[in-house]
Formats: sequence, C-alpha cells, structure tokens
Amino acid sequence: SSKRWTVRRYMQKIVAKCSQWELSLGSTYNISFLSISDTGVYWCESETGENINPVNITVHDGDVILESPVHPVPEGHPLTLRCLIRNTNSSNLRSVFYKDGSVVQNQNTGEMFIHKVLKSDEGFYCCKYPKRGNSTNIWISVR
Repeated sequence: SSKRWTVRRYMQKIVAKCSQWELSLGSTYNISFLSISDTGVYWCESETGENINPVNITVHDGDVILESPVHPVPEGHPLTLRCLIRNTNSSNLRSVFYKDGSVVQNQNTGEMFIHKVLKSDEGFYCCKYPKRGNSTNIWISVR
C-alpha cells in the first residue's frame, strides 16, 4: 500500500504537524490567501517518519527582500544571500546583514557571501537598507 504523507512546518523554532494536509506522494499542496504568518520551512513526512524535500518559504509584503536558498545548504558549501529592494537596482547600495539579531556584515554590493558554511552558520538572517527598511527574518538551514 502507498504511504500517507503529512506536510510539516518549522517556524520560530516550533515544528507544527499540519494534520489536515495529508497527501499522497506526488501530489501538491496549495496555500490559499497567503499571509506573512505562512512563512516557514515546509517539508513532507511519511507515516513511517521519512522526511523529504524541505523548502524555505517566505511571504513578505515590504520593499526589502532577502534572497536565499530554498533548500538546506550542505556544510562546507558556499552560501550567497542577496539583499534586494523591490523594483530597484540595489547592487550598489550599502546593506547590513544580521544573523539572529546581530550584525554579521556590512556590504556595498547588496550581497553576503560565506565561502564554506558551518553548522554554526544556521540561524535567522535578515538584511537592512538604511532609509529603506528591513527584510523579514529568513531561516537558513545547514545540513
């Protein structure tokens, strides 16, 4: 018989089982009427505990957006985060990147680059453009 799959969601350090979202393998799940509170890491889990396909979904309605990978970053691989301003070329503006609320980099390129990601790099990231605002917090997962 085929396995039953449940969509799970990780947000703000809480794992939620979304029991109303039981699916068969290969099906899709649609979220209607998206809101900022739907932001999180989502994945499918089988009834036997098998996990597949985690994705980071961020819903944001502001002007400053942090572009990040949707999948967990393998330890030792590079990571690039881009701070974007909606409908603007932001590549030459000064941006500030934060991890877990603390400044980690100031850049004039709008990009933050980590050459070899460590498990300790996992956390919530955001970026800020002075006078334009902050992005939402994005969870970066390292595997």
